[in-house]
Amino acid sequence: MWILLLFLILLGGALVVLFLSARKGPNYSWVEFFARGKDAGFSFAEINLLRRLALMVKLEDPTSLFWSEGQLDMCIREYLRRIQMTGEETKEETQKFLSKLYEYRKKVALEHPKVKKGLSSTRYIEVLQPLKVLVDGVGVYASKVIGNSSKYLSIERPAVPLRKGITDWKGRRLAIYFWRKDDAGYVFDTYVLNEVLMKGTYCLQVAHSDSLFRTQKRRSVRLRTHKPAYLYFLQEGDESPEKVETAPGLKCILQDLSDTGYAVVVGGKGKPEMKIKVQFEVNGEPLVMPGVVRSVDYNEEKNRSVLHVEAFPLSVLTRNRILAAVFGVIPETDYETIFRESSSETEDSALLKEEGGRSDEVKQSVEQ
Repeated sequence: MWILLLFLILLGGALVVLFLSARKGPNYSWVEFFARGKDAGFSFAEINLLRRLALMVKLEDPTSLFWSEGQLDMCIREYLRRIQMTGEETKEETQKFLSKLYEYRKKVALEHPKVKKGLSSTRYIEVLQPLKVLVDGVGVYASKVIGNSSKYLSIERPAVPLRKGITDWKGRRLAIYFWRKDDAGYVFDTYVLNEVLMKGTYCLQVAHSDSLFRTQKRRSVRLRTHKPAYLYFLQEGDESPEKVETAPGLKCILQDLSDTGYAVVVGGKGKPEMKIKVQFEVNGEPLVMPGVVRSVDYNEEKNRSVLHVEAFPLSVLTRNRILAAVFGVIPETDYETIFRESSSETEDSALLKEEGGRSDEVKQSVEQ
């Protein structure tokens, strides 16, 4: 009898546990979601739209889109797909919201621990890192890191012309500048310990420095690319620099791209301060970026120049299209799925209706 009673008690307890676990809600809080959205600078209407997008892409924890680049990209990609479906992509309010989303996306990327920490010593510079070497009294020349040991940094010997009269590098003082990918620019002073032949390349062994000066921090996220483009010279008084050109321009290769600038490879020797615009395709449509050449890397042997261009202030639409390409959030449109979703009730929309009634309650909780 006692055994049967004990069995019934245990069975009842198990049923209670199963019942409670079945009724257990999600492991996230919409109050926290709205609070984080408010801290990020979004309005309640915008936060509610982000909430719906998080549900559409089925994020396990919707709040993660406020700190995860991947989760936020999924939501942006879904939003782009939706506005293409509804034809709202050209509306001003839509582009303004997209611009706000991309600014926040940049903030998430730029606040990554690797970006914020930076370098403290030349001992952490990666091999093949491009360098600019200022040789006192001679000029500035391109180089790169060949090796990095605990005793010294090995760099490619700058291609200084013989007429400059450098016959002995040992003991010569150098100022070296480099731009660390996804971080910032750095400058440090050093001197040459020795000149050696290393794997068929003349190298300079330079002293390490623990006094790196971090110059301009990264203001934007850059996309490495190899995209064919046309280059045009801007005329004085050009009132529509973003106008798409129908005639071919000077052929070039777009090497990297961001919303604040780009780099292009062209034949011949370029000059700083040239005002140009580059036209290329994004998602099958032409896009034009005007700007001014701030610096030039000229390769005399190949007779080619890399032009580093600072973009002029861009229209919201152009900037948003560039950032969509930079972040890789351009959706692959499935029109069959879109038609099906727009003509029938989906699980997602049903879920939105179920969650929609909580918005006002959540808003009140956050405001309190």
